[in-house]
Formats: sequence, structure tokens, C-alpha cells
Amino acid sequence: MSASPDANKGTSLTKDAWLRLRKNVLAMVGLVIVAIILFACFVLPFLMGDSFQPNIQDLNNTFGSKGVFGTDQLGRDIFDRIIDGGQLSLLVAISATVLTCIIGITYGSIAGYFGGKIDSVMMRLVDGLLAMPFLIVVILFRELISPGVNDIARFLVNEWGWNKELVLRYSSIVPLTIAIAAFGWLSMARIVRSSAAGLREQEFVEAARSLGLSHFHIIFRHVLPNMLGPIIIYATLTIPSFILYEATLSFIGLGIEPPYASWGSLIQEGVNFLETYPSVIFIPSAVFTITLFAFNFLGDGLRDALDPKASKD
Repeated sequence: MSASPDANKGTSLTKDAWLRLRKNVLAMVGLVIVAIILFACFVLPFLMGDSFQPNIQDLNNTFGSKGVFGTDQLGRDIFDRIIDGGQLSLLVAISATVLTCIIGITYGSIAGYFGGKIDSVMMRLVDGLLAMPFLIVVILFRELISPGVNDIARFLVNEWGWNKELVLRYSSIVPLTIAIAAFGWLSMARIVRSSAAGLREQEFVEAARSLGLSHFHIIFRHVLPNMLGPIIIYATLTIPSFILYEATLSFIGLGIEPPYASWGSLIQEGVNFLETYPSVIFIPSAVFTITLFAFNFLGDGLRDALDPKASKD
């Protein structure tokens, strides 16, 4: 009796990871919530068209019932403000995470692959930077680069004729994104360095060296693909951390600049009306909290799915 074709059919690592992820209820709930949040922040505004007006004031309808969640102290639609603020908060977090991965992966791969004195010097630099207070350094760096970003924004508007509204909106997140990424890559570098150091003595790396392949080719075509699991896990867990950093800076007035909003600035505005109109602070705070939990549940689920041995330790 011959075995059925399905019995002999193998499964890929990706498929196995997906099957493990699907069994994790909290991770799947997190995945669904993240998908809904991303859709609401990046797709829904285009679907709403001209009815999406997060910055339009109606002083005759302050704290009114207009819209899904009502209006704020200036008569602006709270639902639209939350979507608009979420878009900027997520853009900062995702963009900073991408930059963090690019810098951290490159730096950590080089240090771990070459080892020896190169590794020692590079990682001592990382240790020194990690000893510095993160938020304070980010604040100082943001203030340092903000004037240059503003000059570039004015040049794009005045000389190249770019849309002023769009330039001002998105240029407001550039200093914050660069500042967070400039010091957020350090932990990623340490994780990648540890993985690269363990892979450099593997047989497939030795075989690549014996074929005369360049170090650059070996690092990015052979070593890096074998570290994607830890990188994906850390990147997923980094996004909520960066959302929290952005919200903290915006809450103290050093993040997204008015009239544009982020979740942190919306919470800061709502603090003034905590006793009289608590919905102004509770609604954005609830969306913010749910998003953080969702990303963390998804990150933990990916860790268990991509690295099942570590999840048992």
C-alpha cells in the first residue's frame, strides 16, 4: 500500500511558523487589531474623502455629539483626530523601526562576522551609547536637527513648489523619527551581533569563504538570511516601544507640532478636561493602549512561532 502524496509532502519553515502562530489566540487577536488599526489610519482617510477633516474647527459645537466620538474643545471631530494622530504616530514608529533595522543589522553583522578587535571596538561603542539616558539624548538630538529639517521643508515649498500642507505635516515627524532611530538601533545591533558571531563558524559560511566570495556577499547573502527570525521578532516588539517614545515626547510638547496631532498630543490635550469631559482623554488613551497591547501580543506570538525552542526555555 503506497503512501498518499500528502503524506510525503514536506512543509516549509514559514508554513510551520504560521501554523504555530495560528494556535496562539492572543497573537491572532493582536494581528487582527493591528490590521484594523493600520487600515483605519492609512486607508480609511482616503475612503472618507472630503468628509475627513481632523483639523477643521467648529467653535459652535465644542464638546458636541457630532461624529462617532463627538468633538473636542475646539469643535474638531475626535474620531478624525484619532485616525489622523494614529497615522503620524505609526509613521514615526514604523519609519524609526525601519531605520533602526538598517543601521543595527549592518553594524551588528559586521561586528559579529569579523569578531576580534573589530568586534570589541564596535561593541564597546554600543555599550557606551547604551549607558546614556535614551529619552534625554533623543530630545537633545531632535532639537539639534529640527532647524535643518525646517530649512529643507521651506526650500521644498518655496523653490520646488511642493504642497505646503503635506510638507509641513510630514516634515514635523522627520526630526522625531531620525532622533529615535539614531539611538534606537543599539539593541538591534547587539542582537544581530550575537547571532552573526554564532553563524560565522558554521559550515555553510566556511564553504562560502572557500569559494572566494567577498565578505560583503557572505554577510548579506548567507549570514543575514539565517538571522531573519530574531530580527522580525525584535522589529515587531520595537514598534510599540517607539510608539510609546513618540507619545511621551508629544505629551511633553516635544513631538508632533500643532495643528497636527499624534496620540500623545491628543492625550495631553485631554488632560485639561479630565474632570469635565473625560471622553476627550479616555478615547484616545484607550486606542493607544489597545494598539500597544496588540503589537506586543503579536510580537510575543511571532517569537514563539519563529523560535519555538526559545519559547520553551
